[in-house]
Amino acid sequence: MSQLDSYTPTSGSTDLQIDHYDLDLDYEIRPNRLTGRAVLHGRVLAEASTIELDLCGLKVSQVLLNDTKTRFKQTRAKLVLHSHFVADEPIIIDVRYAGKPRPQRGAWGDVGWEELSDGVLVAGQPNGAATWFPCNDHPSHKATYRCTVLVDSDYTAISNGELLEVTRHGSRTAWTWESAHPLATYLATVQIGAYRRDRISPAGHAPARVPLWLACGDHLWKQAQDSLGKQHAMMTVFERRFGEYPFGSYTVVVTDEALEMPLESQPLSILGSNHLRAGWNRERLVAHELAHQWFGNSVTPHRWADIWLNEGFATYAEWLWSEDSGQRGIDTHAREAHDRLATLPQNIVLADPGGPGMFDDRVYMRGALTLHALRSLTGDDVFFRVLRSWTAENRYRTVSTAGFLDHAERVSGQPIRSLLHAWLFEPRLPRLP
Repeated sequence: MSQLDSYTPTSGSTDLQIDHYDLDLDYEIRPNRLTGRAVLHGRVLAEASTIELDLCGLKVSQVLLNDTKTRFKQTRAKLVLHSHFVADEPIIIDVRYAGKPRPQRGAWGDVGWEELSDGVLVAGQPNGAATWFPCNDHPSHKATYRCTVLVDSDYTAISNGELLEVTRHGSRTAWTWESAHPLATYLATVQIGAYRRDRISPAGHAPARVPLWLACGDHLWKQAQDSLGKQHAMMTVFERRFGEYPFGSYTVVVTDEALEMPLESQPLSILGSNHLRAGWNRERLVAHELAHQWFGNSVTPHRWADIWLNEGFATYAEWLWSEDSGQRGIDTHAREAHDRLATLPQNIVLADPGGPGMFDDRVYMRGALTLHALRSLTGDDVFFRVLRSWTAENRYRTVSTAGFLDHAERVSGQPIRSLLHAWLFEPRLPRLP
């Protein structure tokens, strides 16, 4: 098997395409015990005698291939299946597994399934999905999902997509979620807590076109409602700037605990209780995570080297919200970011920052400045036409920096590749236009 991505060299497989994951999970909170069944529908891409899935920290008891038991072995981070695999033939992989899930440590800290003081948070970016289900863990392999989580009835379980049903089984309750829109494995999630779940009130803002949901503890409910009502206005602004919201609803989960950073999933985001406080530094993060639904979730980088297509765009969305909501203008944000970057080492290439550096603050800021440079060069009408057509034409697909440059040149009729070359492909910080 050849390496899929040098940024996450031990994750993902070039030999297998999974189109749908059907997950049935039974989770006991106090002992942190997960019992799971994952049914994967897909195809093998080339004839082979073995194929690999990503899975770490959990023990597999049985694997069926197309309803027939098959031989398998486990390494630290892989589930290896032995059989005669024929190229392009449909395959159904049925895996039974169990254990005490825990995050795996990498260059970016702990990622994956994480116990809270009273619940669970899953932060899968970039390669933490394998801590809770067998998968082909790379953003180039998007799939649809159905996930049922059985937990004690005092708890709410939230996963991707829309809630299909809630079924009580004595003292326990099964929550079934379905994502009909394909998503990358790093966005697959389970959030479990003693949460109340209901709509977010507009709190004086015009209601958004899209249903907005909140899940958090009763003791945080009023504070969260007061803090997050502005998301109705954010959604309206972003739909005007980026095009129609790509999913059926949007949810924010607020954990009881403080989190260093919020995180995006699809179609939801996870905030810590500390992110409900007033102030721009918290408000911008709320806008940032919402913007990821367009940039990162619906339109997903085909490889991790293009992470600026997520983070630069979401950072620029912060500045757009600031200006459109009557706070500081975009030019002010851009000047401040440029001044700050000028004081930092200039040794990152935006379009290929390197695995350990892909979540560096400089990628976020320089990515946003690259978009501001594009806007300055093309003018507002063309710039926002580029963004809206980019999200529309690539909805639910994976993309690249080269693809964005081709798109921007086609829509604008200008030599965007040469105009943005220094911003994207040279470490030295260019001047602002």
